[in-house]
Amino acid sequence: MWWREVRSQWRRAGPVARLAVALAAASLTAGCFEPLYGARPSAGSETVRDKLASITLAPMKPKKGTPQERISVGMHNALEFALSGGAATTENAATYRLTVVALPTEVTVAIDPITGRPNAQIAAIQASFQLIEIATNKTVISDSTFAHVDYDVPGTQQRFAKQRAQRDAEDRAVQVVADGIRNRLASYFVAGT
Repeated sequence: MWWREVRSQWRRAGPVARLAVALAAASLTAGCFEPLYGARPSAGSETVRDKLASITLAPMKPKKGTPQERISVGMHNALEFALSGGAATTENAATYRLTVVALPTEVTVAIDPITGRPNAQIAAIQASFQLIEIATNKTVISDSTFAHVDYDVPGTQQRFAKQRAQRDAEDRAVQVVADGIRNRLASYFVAGT
């Protein structure tokens, strides 16, 4: 059979020839990939990272002293870091403005039948956002995203553990929502949709 002959010739070729074939196959696909958030090899082209850094965040205006205020501050900080690495974009250098409205909710999943207290809960954040081009004042993206993060409520002996678990879950949900917004904006800058 002819395939047995090819197989035996391949074995005789040795590891050097097999390595050469593998490197040749890899070199064919080497130019097909480019980094999404990194710098491109060609000079002068604007990267996705540069476009994300040109977005300024509009101030969120939640009611003072509400859970929404804490979530909004966390969302603003997470988005600022996700878009520009923590360096705030000045209004003069910005080409886009991002407005975000984040609403937290909480859902009880399981209740202890003896005490009537919750055992497991879900912290949810729903965020709607708009990307507005500053020069034309035109909305280029209007979308929403959400995150659900569950947490366990320890027994009645640990009084403040529920509050800490809830805050940690809300912080994780804020990070998931901020990453979702950043990814949606990057998708717009790469594909235009």
